[in-house]
Parts: sequence; structure tokens; C-alpha cells
Amino acid sequence: MSAFKSQQRLLNIRGRAFHFVSYEGQPANVKRGEEASPAMWYLMVEGRRCAALVWEQSQSLDDVDRDLTRWAAENAFGSSEAPAPTAGSSRSGPIEQARHWWGPS
Repeated sequence: MSAFKSQQRLLNIRGRAFHFVSYEGQPANVKRGEEASPAMWYLMVEGRRCAALVWEQSQSLDDVDRDLTRWAAENAFGSSEAPAPTAGSSRSGPIEQARHWWGPS
């Protein structure tokens, strides 16, 4: 039986809740052509998971929270400024909200 114990972190970043879960690494499977994967922190989004950071047993929870917060800031939030419209471009219809990979902002 594995000695790995999954951990969960629920962080509130910029007014949004982020749920991170650690998963055990997997050994390589030569028969299937799969490479080994390390233990990782994953962001959970609507039943799916997105790889965030490598899980390190020696890291304190404060360090984990800091690193996950930094990762979310760099990867989950888009630019706060909308791109300027170019000459000759026009939009008809309603203006859409900025969207990120997990949904509207």
C-alpha cells in the first residue's frame, strides 16, 4: 500500500475560491508508452483537474499556499487591461466578458 497521503488546500485569491488537491505520482508504463509523472498539486475545476505544481513532501503548508497563490496569479488570471481596438475593426452585437480557461471573469 502507498504511503502517499493526499492533501487539499482551499485558497481565496482575488475574491475567488481555488481548490487544490495533491495526487500521487505514477511510475512509467513501458507497455502503454507512458512516462513517469511526479506527485503534483492540481487545481480542481468542475470535476476536472489541471496540473499546477510538483508536490514536495518537505514543503510547509505556508510555502505551499504561497506557491499555489503565485501559480494561480500567473496562470488563472488574464490581463486586467482589454486590448485596444485596431483601426478598421468594428464589433456588432453584445460585448462579451473577458473569459479565462475556467469561465467568465
